[in-house]
Amino acid sequence: MEQPLLPRESGQFVAERSRDVLIRDTGVQKVAEMLYNLRRSDALTASGWKVANPLAPASTSDQASNWVFVVNTMNFSFWPDNEAQQCKVTYKGTTYTGYMTLCAAITRAMEEGVPITDPKYFSQMSVEELGKVLRSDNETAMPMLQERHQVLTEGGRVLLEHGRSFRSFISQAGNDAQKMVELIVEKIPSYRDEATYEGKKISFNKRAQILVADFWAVMETRGEGYIINMDCLTMFADYRVPQALVYLGVLQYSDALMEALKNGELLPSGDRREVEIRGCSIWSVELIKERLHKMVQETDGNVCNINSAIIDFYLWPFAKQHHKEMAHIPIHHTRCIYY
Repeated sequence: MEQPLLPRESGQFVAERSRDVLIRDTGVQKVAEMLYNLRRSDALTASGWKVANPLAPASTSDQASNWVFVVNTMNFSFWPDNEAQQCKVTYKGTTYTGYMTLCAAITRAMEEGVPITDPKYFSQMSVEELGKVLRSDNETAMPMLQERHQVLTEGGRVLLEHGRSFRSFISQAGNDAQKMVELIVEKIPSYRDEATYEGKKISFNKRAQILVADFWAVMETRGEGYIINMDCLTMFADYRVPQALVYLGVLQYSDALMEALKNGELLPSGDRREVEIRGCSIWSVELIKERLHKMVQETDGNVCNINSAIIDFYLWPFAKQHHKEMAHIPIHHTRCIYY
């Protein structure tokens, strides 16, 4: 059975053949320079993860890694069918939308005494119980409740077989990020984020990669973050970061693709255009990273340790912070469990 290309190689394979998405070198250079100017700031360290995940438990908490698992297992498809009808969750006086509704709902449930980070509970919880955990402030429910229930209970059953915690489960991969991703994808079917492009089997593995990166960030802030091969992780190909890459001039959509997105066309998972958006996003961030490393080496005489996960940790909050300026750039809509 043919094994899919790894995400990095998949991104390169797609980018070299893409018809509707192009990578612009001027944009790659611009973002590399932007990141170079931030190279000594906390924004480009593992602590940047906490900025993107302000509702996560303290990294010193025993529940932190299980919280990361629960959130990433359900980390997909938050966009509403109608922009005017967003799912909203208010927690401690702040109202959240998008991905943050999930984070707020899980943290709210913990405070309400629901053992939502215990695999013994979430492996067998009912759809109704999960619906209560993920309840919205308004009549717009979080999308895909049935699918979220299915993947969460599936993931919980896997953890129960491996020590009842994500940390125990992932320890089977040692301290190797690549082996961690492989273990997650092998053992938990819902994390297998794959496609076929130009006759080649490829993978993006967005949720598996971000789960490993989030786990690394939690452990890093605890002073226990020695995980090798972090550089094998790519950016996490979703629908928000590609929008930022278009805004920053890194990606360019064809007129036909831009028109289709502006008209609200849904792209099925595995559609050629959807694969090109995701693949070119991955490869463009690899090019940005390489350019940044070269600049640091040539200008500072130092080795740069900023990896693609850290760049993604910066770009995702950037996209949220600049959403009004980027409103004219449509995000692509694909209703699936992968992102």
